[in-house]
Amino acid sequence: MPKVSSVVVPYASYLRVYEPLAAFPEPERTHWARYARRPERPSYQDELRASLADLAPTPPIPVPVHESRDAFVVEADGVVCVCPWRTRLRGWQALGELAGSLPVPVLDAVIPPVVRRQAAADYEAWLARNPDARPWIRTATWHVPLNWFVLVADEERFYDRGDDKGYGEGRGEKPDEACGGEGGASGAGAPVLRYRTPMVQARRRVARGLKALRDAMDEGPLIDGLVDVGRWLEEFHPRSLVELDYGGLVHTLPEEMLDEDHSAADVAEGIEALRDGDGASAGEAYARLVERWRAVRERQFSN
Repeated sequence: MPKVSSVVVPYASYLRVYEPLAAFPEPERTHWARYARRPERPSYQDELRASLADLAPTPPIPVPVHESRDAFVVEADGVVCVCPWRTRLRGWQALGELAGSLPVPVLDAVIPPVVRRQAAADYEAWLARNPDARPWIRTATWHVPLNWFVLVADEERFYDRGDDKGYGEGRGEKPDEACGGEGGASGAGAPVLRYRTPMVQARRRVARGLKALRDAMDEGPLIDGLVDVGRWLEEFHPRSLVELDYGGLVHTLPEEMLDEDHSAADVAEGIEALRDGDGASAGEAYARLVERWRAVRERQFSN
């Protein structure tokens, strides 16, 4: 992918699944094996910049014409794992969700109705030929969904300020060591705050979290979101890795706030309190999370 710009896009966070090469059929497996040996690969910022650049022409291009052949790559215990971008598929899905997040006049000005209708028709035709398609990446803007934190643990937290400023919690790895030599999804030298866990652990935590939540409360958005994430995880190879990445949020939040952010620990504390029947402690943990992420969300309205 050619570099479109050096401007940092600050608002997206990600939940990714990296599958071992054995999970991919041929000839895709061979493609990813060769791809993983490349000395340099694009970052999530490159993908975002290209997508934003496609909205500039008249008419805009809301979804790429061709599917991406790029991916994120990590190596764990000698096993190469790949997270395909599938930018076109994710673009179609995001476009379908956009109507509920923007006022109609704004949406029509950015992506005219005729363009949206054509993209929807293209997606419907493509989906008829690929009914089992699913993305390896989920994206959120100006926050990290609380249900994502259920999948990970505080000891899996890795924070690096970038530019050789020192390495934070986690396994003590530098980004390039942790990510198979390519600096991870963020790119070498960029700040990183992410969690990474084996698929089996993520699924186990979803099951335990759902039981605690359902025993303590009625069905609601938190439970529904966790059920949805759990079903998505079931689509992947059991030896996959799950990664929660703050993505561009690390570029807009102060270091002090990132240093003190242990949201996975707060979520785990809240779930454990529910399991013990301690509603007061669960409420305190939830209040900390809500206050922290409200402050992050409000930054999208900053001038």
